[in-house]
Amino acid sequence: MSKPRLLTGDTPTGQLHLGHWVGSLENRVVMQDEYACYFVLANTHAFTTRVDAPDLIRKSTLDITLDYLAAGIDPKKSVIFTETDVPAIFSLATIFSMLIPYPRLMRNPTIKDEIRDKKLGDNYSMGFLWYPILQVADILAFRPAVIPVGEDQIPHLEMTREVARRFNQMYCGVDPHTQDADYVKAGGLFPLFETKIGRGRRLVGLSGPNENGILLKMSKSHGNAILLSDDADMVRTKIMGMYTDPNRIRATDPGTVENNPLWVFHDTFNTDTTWVHEAKARYQAGKIGDVECKKKLIDVINALLEPMRARRALYHGSEDYVLQVLRDGAERANVEAEMTLRAVKEAMQQIF
Repeated sequence: MSKPRLLTGDTPTGQLHLGHWVGSLENRVVMQDEYACYFVLANTHAFTTRVDAPDLIRKSTLDITLDYLAAGIDPKKSVIFTETDVPAIFSLATIFSMLIPYPRLMRNPTIKDEIRDKKLGDNYSMGFLWYPILQVADILAFRPAVIPVGEDQIPHLEMTREVARRFNQMYCGVDPHTQDADYVKAGGLFPLFETKIGRGRRLVGLSGPNENGILLKMSKSHGNAILLSDDADMVRTKIMGMYTDPNRIRATDPGTVENNPLWVFHDTFNTDTTWVHEAKARYQAGKIGDVECKKKLIDVINALLEPMRARRALYHGSEDYVLQVLRDGAERANVEAEMTLRAVKEAMQQIF
């Protein structure tokens, strides 16, 4: 309890991939000893666009829990739980919804991006609009000091900060001119959390650019991802087929390294920076081929994933263990969330 608190999580819409690793997951693993960590699997969020697929949401929830364990999240150090197992989150979401004007909700990047990317038009549920409000509750229920996220998630967190400020000012008497870092010291219930950005700020996928010439972000839905659960042969197949420089027909042709996924991956994952620097120069001069560079990358990625494969093998076929991790996590998460809910009610003078 003396450790500062960390909260982050994932919506179970598929297995985790290398983009998740460099965006947030490797930070979570490293920060386990320094922080009291809470990792939420936001399964209710998944229903906003998959209401007809509860079986897939359940499977993804279990898959991601296994991904966590394989990546090195230790359930003895960290709390892993599902959103639906913590009722206080939903009570808090109702309360926080009173603090969010409708126009502000509709400006939230989560809403705008999902409507655009999924081509929803006007065909979305009330639960879909509830998504960012529930995200606010997921976070504030645990009053974290820090949230490790990918860079693209930063705009989605600003509404949570706004709600925390408004609640602290309205119900806890905090002066609006208080610095964010001093809100709790000034009597506020909710800290104005910091964010911890992963080193891979926006990992590109294996595929080429879109019609606008922009490289797509790694995503399972785009079919351009290396999953944390991929075996060595699958990694080899995916990397050998990855997009490089389309103008480079022969190995002796000069190659471009800018916006080339092959070199984005080497820059991100290859710790042999001397090799990367020298190989880039040779590539640009037409003195090294794509195949040789891809084979080197295969070795690098498989070396990264091999410890995860070893840990995953310990739990293979052990659904009962994975379920027990979630049940134990729910028990611990409920204690903290209920404490927050009671504190919120007391601040609002609604304890009778």
